Amino acid sequence: MDHGIIQSMFHMELPLLEKILRPMIVYLTLIAFLRLFGKRELAQLNPFDLVVLLSLSNTVQNSMIGNDNSVSGGVVGAFSLLAINWLLTRLLFKAPKLTETLQGTSTTLIRDGVVDYEALKTEALTEEELLSALHKQNVDSFEEVRCCALEPNGNFFIEVMNPSEQEEEVSELMRTLRKLTSDVAELREELRVRDAGSKSAAS
Repeated sequence: MDHGIIQSMFHMELPLLEKILRPMIVYLTLIAFLRLFGKRELAQLNPFDLVVLLSLSNTVQNSMIGNDNSVSGGVVGAFSLLAINWLLTRLLFKAPKLTETLQGTSTTLIRDGVVDYEALKTEALTEEELLSALHKQNVDSFEEVRCCALEPNGNFFIEVMNPSEQEEEVSELMRTLRKLTSDVAELREELRVRDAGSKSAAS
């Protein structure tokens, strides 16, 4: 094989240390930006979010590789990305508090069928986008949801009420309503008796 081809394929135009540092810096910067701009970017709730994520790779490509298109440069860049991801994963595993700081916490959007509109506002979500996320899990309405949370990785955790639980809640409500009706009837009867006694005493 021509020596010039080999030289062209594997000769790196940038120093080795720079090839290692570039992907690592871009990696950490992207994590910080995604943390800053919220979890909905990862959730890809509409075409705009998807376009942003797809465009990110092209936007930062030159920042990671510089003017180097060599095979060696690509291998070093890939190794650097995998290495920084491996190191960060191990670090976060050993430091839960740091994990919460970097990744954030989940945001509860629905609790017992009631939507938290303040939480929606915080995550820049519309009611329609939330309902669309529920539909993807075959949930038709907010009332069917015991808990819905937007997790730091952009996934929706959805816990649906069991039909038996819903029936039990309805039954409990009906029992309470019947008892209340009975108490009101007894109170009316007691008042009627007192009123009749008062009239008898007056006459």
